[in-house]
Amino acid sequence: MEQLYNDFGSWIRGKFAFRVQKLSVDGGFSCPNRDGRISFGGCTYCDNRTFNPAYCDRSKSVTRQLEEGKRFFARKYPDMKYLAYFQAFTNTYAPLPQLMDMYEEALQVEDIVGIVIGTRPDCVSSALLDSLQELSKRTFVLVEYGIESANDETLRRINRGHDFECSRRAIAETHNRGILTGGHIILGLPGEDADESIRQAPLISSLPLDILKIHQMQIIRGTALARSYAEKPFHVYTVDEYITLIIAYLRRLRSDLVIERFVSQSPANLLIAPKWGLKNYEFTNLLVGRLRNSGARQGDLAYTICE
Repeated sequence: MEQLYNDFGSWIRGKFAFRVQKLSVDGGFSCPNRDGRISFGGCTYCDNRTFNPAYCDRSKSVTRQLEEGKRFFARKYPDMKYLAYFQAFTNTYAPLPQLMDMYEEALQVEDIVGIVIGTRPDCVSSALLDSLQELSKRTFVLVEYGIESANDETLRRINRGHDFECSRRAIAETHNRGILTGGHIILGLPGEDADESIRQAPLISSLPLDILKIHQMQIIRGTALARSYAEKPFHVYTVDEYITLIIAYLRRLRSDLVIERFVSQSPANLLIAPKWGLKNYEFTNLLVGRLRNSGARQGDLAYTICE
């Protein structure tokens, strides 16, 4: 079948001889823009309830969360293997011995074949990356950084607490150690229109990332962004607008960059906007249809940023 973009499903199947599924783990972490080290309140758009499954509970041990997650999926896929996904908040925001003990605990659980660590670029150290480099020699390790935007003004506006250069530096240091490196960005952040997102695409593409997650801006009930939206509504993308943007964005990404996803699906009771009524796979099917009809593909317009 014609490859229109470099999809994560095909890539991960090439890494393992069996089906794998991520199992989210809540390690009980915070973030430096929540606890006052940098600021308070966290990112203006963030509510971890939008992606933490029911079996994720920081009051339970890592082992128990993973065992309960395995039971959840085993009914449908009894032969599944799993990646422990440290997802909630900043999963490198603790002393190094505590972090490594937690990662090792996850890897001791039966059928766990690797770990994925979601974190911020300002919360990794050389010592931690050295330890993860050693760990990656014996198991699957992926470090996933929240980049969110390449625009420093946007990062300030959303109370992110770091600049784009911080992301660039952390990603390079991780990649240089041979650790699989992922990034996460949000399209449609306040103050960023489609032209600004398209401007940023080559900057993101120039980073030594292996994997990229792209999400639409979602306004979640109870967040600072929701309060701002209520006071002064701003534009959020329709499905058609977002597909058009994604196609333009993909064309400016290098063709070897693995794309893990294009959208996020928050619980309906928490989501204020945009309410598309589409599951992730339904959106992807619409996107693939548009890509095929337009003849566009990932990397059509990609080029290297000269420093």
